[in-house]
Amino acid sequence: MESRTNGEMTTRDCFFDQSGSGYYPYMPLNVCCLTVQKDAIMDRNEVTKKIVAAKVARKLTWAEIAGKIGKSKEWTTAALLGQMTLDAQQAGVARDLFDLTDEETAWLQIVPYKGSLPGAVPTDPLIYRWYEIVNVYGTTIKELIHEEFGDGIMSAIDFSMDIQREPNANGDRVQVVLSGKFLPYKSY
Repeated sequence: MESRTNGEMTTRDCFFDQSGSGYYPYMPLNVCCLTVQKDAIMDRNEVTKKIVAAKVARKLTWAEIAGKIGKSKEWTTAALLGQMTLDAQQAGVARDLFDLTDEETAWLQIVPYKGSLPGAVPTDPLIYRWYEIVNVYGTTIKELIHEEFGDGIMSAIDFSMDIQREPNANGDRVQVVLSGKFLPYKSY
């Protein structure tokens, strides 16, 4: 392992495993030329916190950010909250929007640990409603998908989502459209 006297280490030090057998899984090759400080952020959650703080300080909306990144507001929000991987160009736009360091920008290009809500049952009221919807309607959704398509699942990978405001005289409604490819189970 390379050592430096000026307190820096290279990503070779950070991202090669100790046995020297290679890169950690999912490490994009284009981030291997960075030099980072030993006290640098080494947690994707810290980058997410910085992005959200900058978004609030700059009074940006997710739709405005998505327009600059070139993806839907739904995908962009998920990505910048740590649930998706940005490519180099998208991460560069995020770097410029949020004044990220090279290391923070590199974290945006690493495959995240998805589904990383803390705890088994969400405590945020809005997220809990989704948990409640799945608890109440999950078996109905499953039954109707199986009746229409057969034995299989709806993909959350080949997937899109659209969230819109639906004006209503009794109070505006939230319209959420989820679209996922049907993946049948195979017999073997």
